[in-house]
Amino acid sequence: MREIFEEIFVNEPLDPMEAVRRNTRPNLRKRFYERAVVAEGGAVQLDGKPVKTPARHALSLPTTALAEAVAVEWNSQLDVINPACMPLTRLANVIIDAVTQTPRPVTHEIEKYLRSDLVFYRAEAPAALVEKQSRAWDPVLAWARDRFGARFVLAQGIVFVSQPPESLEAMRTAIPADPWRLGAVASITSLTGSGLLALALAHRGLDEASVWSAAHVDEDWQTLQWGHDEFATARRDYRRAEFDAANTVLKLAR
Repeated sequence: MREIFEEIFVNEPLDPMEAVRRNTRPNLRKRFYERAVVAEGGAVQLDGKPVKTPARHALSLPTTALAEAVAVEWNSQLDVINPACMPLTRLANVIIDAVTQTPRPVTHEIEKYLRSDLVFYRAEAPAALVEKQSRAWDPVLAWARDRFGARFVLAQGIVFVSQPPESLEAMRTAIPADPWRLGAVASITSLTGSGLLALALAHRGLDEASVWSAAHVDEDWQTLQWGHDEFATARRDYRRAEFDAANTVLKLAR
């Protein structure tokens, strides 16, 4: 079983767009099981056999609801097992194999984003983009101020500005200690480019639609000016699935 899961989740290019860029085609493993079920303790099993992560830990989830969501991914695979269509399983693997073992580096990475967060740096022009950024990003700053007393310095352009230490410290307290929620927040931070947006979603200060939209203000503006790009659209869809998986962990791992 170990070799099977390593082949599925370690050796295959997960992102279809990355496979295209590398001129490779994923060699997908045929489905080898009848049914995925949730056993006692939140462990996912395939035909009664435990699923293992690439590092050989049990694929065991903290709640039954989250385990059932992972089992749905396995049962949704048809003739082959496509890791690109299993974002929740992939995130669970990362959390079990990495975040639970060494959470501090994950927390540090979120803190790095907070020091130079996406929402601090505003466009100087055109006026329409400035307005769109303000409408999308000001609510998360208001949430951080009202909920945690954190006030931040805004800048125009990309020149780094230092943020008040007390504000950064206040937001550090919002980073989850639980490894499952921590892993989800880290994933959302990376996908959005904003630790503040990720924390606002984790604490339900903003909903998922608002967070996703806020993370793509600049990208949407460029699309409006220059039109859609097929590869960019596919890449965004792939990242949206990862975002939704992380949000599912936030909702169900309580």
